[in-house]
Amino acid sequence: MKLVDNIKESYNEMVNKVSWPSYKELTQSAALVLIASIILALIVWLMDWCFEELMTFIYGLF
Repeated sequence: MKLVDNIKESYNEMVNKVSWPSYKELTQSAALVLIASIILALIVWLMDWCFEELMTFIYGLF
């Protein structure tokens, strides 16, 4: 039964071979991802705002 063997091997690997982060490491990583996401969102918003202003200016010339 390949499926059963595969499930057993996967379980064994998850329990014995994977190094899980501690709670402190996990919260630090989550905070880092949150901050990076906010910074990226602000950069995209700024680019969108600049492009909108530029297009408004260009269309205003005609």
